[in-house]
Amino acid sequence: MRAIQAIAFGGPEVLVPTEVPDPVAGPGQVVVDVAVADTLFVETQIRRGGAGKYFTVTPPYVPGGAVAGRVRAVGAGADPGWIGRQVATRTIDFGGYAEQALAAVEALIRAPEGLDLQVAAALLHDGTTAFGLVEAADIRPTEWVLVTGAGGGLGVLLVQLAHAAGARVIGAARGTRKLDLLAGLGADAVVDYSEPSWPECVRAATGGAGVDVVFDGVGGEIGLAAFDLTAPGARFSAHGSPAGGFAVVDPVEAERRGVTVRGIEQVRFGPEDAKRLAERALTEAAAGRIKPVIGQTFPLERAADAHAAIEARAVTGKTLLLVSR
Repeated sequence: MRAIQAIAFGGPEVLVPTEVPDPVAGPGQVVVDVAVADTLFVETQIRRGGAGKYFTVTPPYVPGGAVAGRVRAVGAGADPGWIGRQVATRTIDFGGYAEQALAAVEALIRAPEGLDLQVAAALLHDGTTAFGLVEAADIRPTEWVLVTGAGGGLGVLLVQLAHAAGARVIGAARGTRKLDLLAGLGADAVVDYSEPSWPECVRAATGGAGVDVVFDGVGGEIGLAAFDLTAPGARFSAHGSPAGGFAVVDPVEAERRGVTVRGIEQVRFGPEDAKRLAERALTEAAAGRIKPVIGQTFPLERAADAHAAIEARAVTGKTLLLVSR
């Protein structure tokens, strides 16, 4: 079958189309004919060899941790009734950038009737994380919520969910195109964090009170600046690292201000929670209550271009790989 292999750690050019053996379902596993493969910023970090603390992988390997498609075959102990069903699922040991992928039967989520498989794939990771973050933050009506990296696949969902919870939402992103999108998704204020004055804009929006919840999807200096904008007793999630690592908050200062800080470890959900949250995301999307923004799609063989676009911050929302046969 056709697949994309990372033949070494490095830039996008190490992602090479190739032929690999078809996967064979073991006990409790299924083979999925992949229609859509999700892509994530963290996959670009893994490909560069910079995420070894969290992901153990050695080239050559087939990237991709989430797919949507149709069940092709089942292994021993798996219900044969799954064959032919449209599903969304996380994969076993990566392997999603391919025509076929392995998944554990307990990870399968039947795609809701009428839900486009691109939408299903777009929500498997980001929908899970968004609902998990919002549950933990316990957002209350009229609170100020700041979302950094708000123009990305996860950020646009957080803006929608915070708005639906009755919060006053500030979307922070880079560029007019993303800011206009966020305003249309329910953000009460938008700020461009490529402008040095963006923290002052956030303070002005809150009337100087600061923000009650921060979902920091960027990290680095932007994440630290976002922490400085928190009000006493705020909740701060440091789950993003594109700007040079997760925001490292001074625990003494956080305690002094009564700010609860959560890190990336709090969004590494166990299998049961991950499936529950993903099912909720797909159900809400099928009902029209949330909508992922799919900014760009690439054919499977152009996975390197997809990674390059993600790293260049050249896309808004999700970037997906489409598998044609």
